[in-house]
Amino acid sequence: MAVNLVNVESVSKVYGTRALLDGVSLGVSEGDRIGVVGRNGDGKTTLIRMLAKLEEADTGRVTHSGGLHLGVLTQHDSLDPTATVRHEVIRDMADHEWAGNAKIRDVLTGLFGGLDLPGFPQGLDTVIGPLSGGERRRIALAKLLIEEQDLIILDEPTNHLDVEGIAWLAQHLRERRSALVCVTHDRWFLDQVCTRMWDVQKGAVYEYEGGYSDYVFARAERERIAATEEVKRQNLVRKELAWLRRGAPARTSKPRFRVEAANELIADVPPPRDKSELMRFANSRLGKTVFELEDVTVQAGPKVLLKHLTWQLGPGDRIGLVGVNGAGKTSLLRALAEAARTEGEKQPAAGRIVTGKTVKLAYLSQEVGELDPTWRVLQAVQSVRDRVDLGKGRELTAGQLCETFGFNKEKQWTPVGDLSGGERRRLQILRLLMDEPNVLFLDEPTNDLDIETLTQLEDLLDGWPGSMIVISHDRFFIERTTDNVFALLGDGTLRMLPRGIDEYLERRRKMEEAAAASVLAAAPAPAKAASAADARAAKKELQKIERQLDKISEKETKLHAQIADNATDFGKVAQLDAELRELAGEREDLEMRWLELAEDA
Repeated sequence: MAVNLVNVESVSKVYGTRALLDGVSLGVSEGDRIGVVGRNGDGKTTLIRMLAKLEEADTGRVTHSGGLHLGVLTQHDSLDPTATVRHEVIRDMADHEWAGNAKIRDVLTGLFGGLDLPGFPQGLDTVIGPLSGGERRRIALAKLLIEEQDLIILDEPTNHLDVEGIAWLAQHLRERRSALVCVTHDRWFLDQVCTRMWDVQKGAVYEYEGGYSDYVFARAERERIAATEEVKRQNLVRKELAWLRRGAPARTSKPRFRVEAANELIADVPPPRDKSELMRFANSRLGKTVFELEDVTVQAGPKVLLKHLTWQLGPGDRIGLVGVNGAGKTSLLRALAEAARTEGEKQPAAGRIVTGKTVKLAYLSQEVGELDPTWRVLQAVQSVRDRVDLGKGRELTAGQLCETFGFNKEKQWTPVGDLSGGERRRLQILRLLMDEPNVLFLDEPTNDLDIETLTQLEDLLDGWPGSMIVISHDRFFIERTTDNVFALLGDGTLRMLPRGIDEYLERRRKMEEAAAASVLAAAPAPAKAASAADARAAKKELQKIERQLDKISEKETKLHAQIADNATDFGKVAQLDAELRELAGEREDLEMRWLELAEDA
């Protein structure tokens, strides 16, 4: 029988006049893999902070089992800015110790792309202070995953990870023995990792068995039975369920809900997009030409990112763009946007970009544009225009579009300066769509958006007639909103991937294996393969070296103590320091020999 690790009994939490949690009772047991979802501001982070006892409940209590070993990743790390990555992640472990630990090697490779931390200026010896928020977050996650815990609590662990990093993290968490509670808006990740879901809504927490796909079905069924008045939201959930059941590309999870019940629930739900109708409408708005690239070279400073690229974005094309960090995804969008803005006068480093005469581009960058903080939400949207034509006879006022994006009538009068990061992101997308563009570039549009808002955005884009390029690490969003996936693999080319993101991950694995094989091929060939006797001898020598290293550590400790005792005797201190340096040299030679022998053993 599974041991109960955390108990939450009748917990309530109030902020101001708003009850985030109201009489909530829950439990986390050994082996649980729980995903936490809900709208931004509804209390997801508050709930997991109380689970971890980082925040006190107003009423009720949270109890941990005796000796619980808990690991927590919060949205704000507690790393020492003066420390190095080595000190925070590996602590005082010698190189031969951590390099011989398969778990540590796996975490460093999975989160940083290699044991030498490529991309960090001094590798493991990089000082943390000057690093970006995303780099610090990966360090905090690595520090957590290297340890062993009974329970891991993660708040948005996929933030700042690319598609490969998210795939690695999902596999790593599936293989761990620790129980897991995880807040994330990454629906693919939830499906891969979680076996239970908590939905935080209006002070209550609803529990569901299974991953995200199961949750969508169960929630749609619950709302149907309850005959709620939220018809619009119910239809959105049913539409997403229809997409899940009809087989999205590259989905590997196997939902556990009853197939017959799901099929009955979505029997009258049409496919998410009528592609032929949208294509006709896109042609009428855009003509034959959108963007045509002829032998184009894209650079970022002196670095060549894409070379000899001949490609076109046609009317109605919906493209997902993936690739390794630094391969040129954002640079490609910027080059296209610059050509559109200057009507073809500003061209890339080489080649030519032809822009259609009717192109009206909206570009959502990763940065949230500054707005007058004294503006009200509705005023910020109406400053673009009062009504928007979404095609197929759909026309919405600024207020109606605000409601679609979660800004109710009361929220529409909130000053922009009082909005959260996620709300400002929503407002930025709203203003772009309000301008009735016929080409959309979305660079990481899912940043800071909760699942419900993502679903609303996807529904809006389903009927949007135009051409679109989406860059995102959220593979669910890419699979849901685009029809074709292209990849930048870091070799200066752009490739179409018929099998989507799964094919991208396969190609990246093959590239890494080929790179590793070329390094091995370039290395001097060993005189002969190690025999079983050689391996036994290597193990014996390894054990001998480890004993020698332990003795050196003891000697170093004694010498440090002697130096402290003789701090005023400079002659003695110099002699002891010379002995320390000699020991350090011996340690380095032994550790190098240990690493050589480890492979043979």
